Formats: sequence, structure tokens, C-alpha cells
Amino acid sequence: MPYLIEALLFLLPFAAYGLWRRANPSAEPSTILLVLAACGVVLMLGGAIWYGLSRSMDHSRDYVPVQLERSDIPPSEAQPRR
Repeated sequence: MPYLIEALLFLLPFAAYGLWRRANPSAEPSTILLVLAACGVVLMLGGAIWYGLSRSMDHSRDYVPVQLERSDIPPSEAQPRR
């Protein structure tokens, strides 16, 4: 069920655009709307790249997955390469 909701949320903007085009077949999106949409896409991609680079691990370290000890779950960690 959660996948169905996610798919519907993904398709909702496309459906809204399709309804708008059906209601106004001769109307075109304004230039300012296109510029704002392009700025939004650039900001989204820039934010995703920045977040990915800020959360990345050093190349000289190896990821060590979590080991279950007793009933505690310690956080995962990165150790220097051997």
C-alpha cells in the first residue's frame, strides 16, 4: 500500500498539468513560470550534489557495518584502511 501512495504522489503533478492543458488547450505556460521551474530544478540538483558530497566518507576509510552486541545497536563507523 505505501508503494501505491508513493506512486500516486509522484504522478499527481503530471495529472494536474494534464488537467490544466485539457482545460486550457490554447494557453502556454508563462515565461516567468518556466524560468522559476528551471531555477527550482537547478537548486534541487545543486542541493542534492552538495548534500551527497558533505555526507560522503573519506576515500582512505572503509565502511564497517553495524555489529549487534548484546541488545545494543551501536552506530556504524568508518575505519582507516589497513
